[in-house]
This record gives sequence, C-alpha cells and structure tokens, in this order.
Amino acid sequence: MSFGGPAGQIALMHRLLVEEKKWVDEARFLHALNYCMLLPGPEAQQLATYMGWHLHRTWGGIVAGTLFVLPGALVILALSIVYAGFHDVTLVTALFYGIKAAVLVIVIDALRRIARRALRTGPLHAIAAAAFVAIFFLDLPFPLIILGAAALGLLFVRRPVQAPGVAAVADPAPPGLWRSLRVAIAFAALWLLPIAVMYLALGPDHVFTELSLFFSHMAMVTFGGAYAVLAYVGQEAVGHYGWLFPGEMLDGLGLAETTPGPLILVLQFVGFLAAFRDPGTLDPHVAGTLGAVITLWATFMPCFMWIFLGAPYMDRLRGNRRLDGALTAVTAAVVGVILNLALWFALHVLFGSTAEERWFGLRLLVPDLSSLDPGVAVLSLAAAVMVFRLRLGMGWTLILSAAFGVLVHYAPGMLV
Repeated sequence: MSFGGPAGQIALMHRLLVEEKKWVDEARFLHALNYCMLLPGPEAQQLATYMGWHLHRTWGGIVAGTLFVLPGALVILALSIVYAGFHDVTLVTALFYGIKAAVLVIVIDALRRIARRALRTGPLHAIAAAAFVAIFFLDLPFPLIILGAAALGLLFVRRPVQAPGVAAVADPAPPGLWRSLRVAIAFAALWLLPIAVMYLALGPDHVFTELSLFFSHMAMVTFGGAYAVLAYVGQEAVGHYGWLFPGEMLDGLGLAETTPGPLILVLQFVGFLAAFRDPGTLDPHVAGTLGAVITLWATFMPCFMWIFLGAPYMDRLRGNRRLDGALTAVTAAVVGVILNLALWFALHVLFGSTAEERWFGLRLLVPDLSSLDPGVAVLSLAAAVMVFRLRLGMGWTLILSAAFGVLVHYAPGMLV
C-alpha cells in the first residue's frame, strides 16, 4: 500500500499506528520520527523498525523492518532485470521519459508535505532556509549542517506540546552497557563479516567488493533520509564509478516510485546494473542479482543496528524538552536538504547540460538554457496539474505520465 516514497509511507504509518490501531500515541510517533530523521539511511524503514521494536522488542523490529523492504525489493529486482535487457528499446525509453517528469513533481510534492508537517514556527523556517543555503550555495557537508541544527535546537527550539494519548507499551527499563555491547557486536558482525570475506576472496577492485564498501560507507555518512541519499549516490555511481549512464539514476528512481516499499530501493537498481555490466565469469543476470542482494545487505543492516542500539535510550529520554528541540530542529534542516535535492533533480531532468560555477565563494549550478528539453517541461507541467490540481493518486500520475511520455516520444512534432 505504501507508494509515493517516504513522505507517503510515514503518513500511512501514522494513520494506521496512531489513528486506526492506536498502538502508539501521537507524541511517541513524532519522537520516533525525529530520532529516525537524525540517523543515516532511510527514515521510513527505520521508523517501521522502531515501531516494531517498541511493540514487540527485537523480533518485532526484525519482522517489521524486513517485511517493510522485502515486497518492494522483489519487485525492483524483477524490474531491474527487465530494464537491463530492454531499456534501449524505444517503447521502454519512452515510458521512462514520461516517468522522469512525474518523479520531479513527486519530489516537489514530498517537499511540500514534509515542510508543512515539520515547519510550524518561525525559527524552524529559518533553520530550514539556512540548511538549504549551506548545502546548495556553500556546499557544506551534511553532517556539519545536522550538528549545527541540533545545537540550535538544543538551545533555542522547543517542540510544541502534543495532545495526550495512550501508549500501548510502557517505556522499557534503562538498557545496560553489556546489552548494548552485545547488540553492537552481533549486528556489526552480521554486517561486516560478509564484506571482509568478499574483500579477501575477490580483492578490492571486484564489483561486489566495491558495492559492499561503497554502500556501507553510504549507510554511515548519508544523513537526512532517502532523498538526501539519492543525490549522493547518483553523483558517485555515475561520475566516480561509472556504474550507470547519465539519466539512469532517474530511471531507477522512477522504478522505485512505482513500487511499494522504501524509495531507497533505487540503490538496489544501482547495484544490479553495476554487477550486470561487470559480471566477470558469472552470468550477467546472476551477477546482477547478487549485486542487488549485496547492496540491500550493506544498506539496511546498519539501519537495524542503529534502531536496536539507540531506541531504548531514546524511549527513556522521551519528554526531555531540550532533546525534543534538537530533534525537531534536525527535521527542519532536512527540509532544506530536500529542497536542495528537488532543485538538483529539476536541473538535471529539464536540462541536458549544467555547469558548476563559483561566484564570491558561492557555488552555483547554472543550466545551459539551449539544452532545455521542451517535452520533459510539458510533461512536468502536466504531472503538476495531475498532482496539485486534480489531486490524482501517485499510481495514476505515474501511469498517465508514462503514457504521455510514449505519445511525446513517438510524435515529437506535437510537443517538441
């Protein structure tokens, strides 16, 4: 049911867990959401894991976090196989031509939804604006932006008091040091031992080793949720490793948007294509499947570790107004990061060429106006009408955009 990326998935979880089933109250849900926003990696999957842990401890977290990912992962794997074999066919190219335009509008809509929920006061708006300037114009590292926002929130921001509710499960007893150490060792071994085996057996330059190391590094440093991860991975996968061709990251994002499960499953698409195009002695489809599995493992295993290590402490600190202020400020900063991503996507979808320039110490991404794709521009406007004016669901918007993409591709004289 959870189409539409993390914004839609978080909204759906809120409706089911808080409003319908009443398993958690509003205050606890928002506290968990803010904590997951603070963590590296996909916030929606981590929130699902957190809720499962809160209700049924370790096995609850494992079941909730795994089943949140598994159905979409199987679908993305099937679609990646089809894409790898047929993406040069005209019809498939035309379908993704329209989907790219819809994805741009979907990202903008996600920005609007998250901003409406996260930016409720003037100081939070200011933090979001400062985060955008810092990452888009000053090119500051995201962890530094997060630390700055958390510090401001710790000192100045106070989360509005939520209406009281009834929590289904009481806060757990304070976790002990030995318990935390056991959890850290167990999940670190599950995460890192397979990577070490690949490194020793295959060498550092094998595609499987590169995928495991890159996505493990990504899992550690990419803060701000799925949308923040995508910009980083897209630039590295295309520019540094050469795993994907320009534009294919958006094709993968379109695949992830059309399927249930976390948007971060686009990384599985990256891993599949990387191994498919460098299979070594394996069949390309077998290599691609293994690359997808390795990517999922390196991406999501740390997410479980963050939750099982930190959730007990966060539950004990719930209600601490200074900590709540820090987490709320971090969520506001993430809004600025998503705005940065929306602009980055817009420039690369609408224009065939962009250049990075420096002006008085500021970084500017300047598009080549002559490279504007009028077909994508028209399709983006049509998708915006479907989303914002007609209020069509995510599925219909993507289906209609793909159909319009076929029309534009086969009849270029009509719009281009």
